[in-house]
Amino acid sequence: MTLFTPLTIGDIELSNRLVMAPLTRVRSSREGIPGPMVVEHYRQRASLGLIVTEGTYPCDAGRGFPGQPGLVTAEQVAAWRQVTDAVHDDGGLIYAQVMHAGRVTHEATTGGHTVVAPSAVAIDGETRTYDGKQPYPVPHALTTEELPGVIEEFVQASRNAIEAGMDGVELHGANGYLLHQFMFTETNQREDAYGGSPENRARFMIEVVQAVAAAIGAERVGLRISPAPSGRDVLPADPEDILATYGAVADAIAPLNLAYLSVLHEDPAGALIQEIRSRFKGPFLVNSGFGVITDLDEAEDILASNLGDAVVVGRQAIANPDLARRWQEGLPLNEPDPLTYYSHGAEGYIDYPFYQDPEAAASAS
Repeated sequence: MTLFTPLTIGDIELSNRLVMAPLTRVRSSREGIPGPMVVEHYRQRASLGLIVTEGTYPCDAGRGFPGQPGLVTAEQVAAWRQVTDAVHDDGGLIYAQVMHAGRVTHEATTGGHTVVAPSAVAIDGETRTYDGKQPYPVPHALTTEELPGVIEEFVQASRNAIEAGMDGVELHGANGYLLHQFMFTETNQREDAYGGSPENRARFMIEVVQAVAAAIGAERVGLRISPAPSGRDVLPADPEDILATYGAVADAIAPLNLAYLSVLHEDPAGALIQEIRSRFKGPFLVNSGFGVITDLDEAEDILASNLGDAVVVGRQAIANPDLARRWQEGLPLNEPDPLTYYSHGAEGYIDYPFYQDPEAAASAS
């Protein structure tokens, strides 16, 4: 197995095992509509085996930050159709990541919609909003009766993604957002069927996955998890509790035959991650990019060591739209510019050059 062999996930075949990570880039309009610049950004990266979009919000209350695109309105869906058409025309495949921010937002970002979470526990810190930096609010603790409505928002956004031409959806269960918030006791202090034991804390994530799989087909659904605290006021958890919680998720979703499980963790070779993999049983995507950029040697080692079936890359995909070619042919790489990750223009977004042979460049000039 190498990076440049095909991989089947669900009902599609990836031409290579390089997956573009979902990357927050804040280039969409205040109305959550991705424009022509977003179309070009994704089109440029169509040679990667699979593109996973930046997190898209499934409801106004789930919008996490300014410049984030949505999958709620007809205008947003139509705009995403321009993206998917461009990617498909260039031979690529694209999944939409569906992300509910939960408590990681503010009413000045959600348009006045109440910030919600598993429990009324605020983050100690500030968030960027359309009105500047604001302290994180104390979120509304979702009632048991409200949870089916939130699940339906995930379902409808996933249906909208398919309508927009996406090849599938990735449900965002990582990075401290809503689904992740249910998994840890610091953010989930509930006393109903969705709190307390590891199995109860896993319940909401499982129900969202099951509902979306039933709505659009399990072969079109992936799940992204980070089986560790998010860093947003969540302390390191007991390893046995983490395994019990995420093991419950893996056991429950394994029979669905999802397209894939994508895991973000600094130690993909560790017993925790490999136990989750063995219990999931399906295609397993690995993202080890905590603090350091995943390079070619690490990516190849992940596959050679049979730690996963594909490698998820972020910053290298930002800086190198033709990353698959550069890695396959041993070509030099562009360096990513962190100062432009969250800016608002073309710089650092659609102006990273494709590789051009020096002799060809010289003759062209």
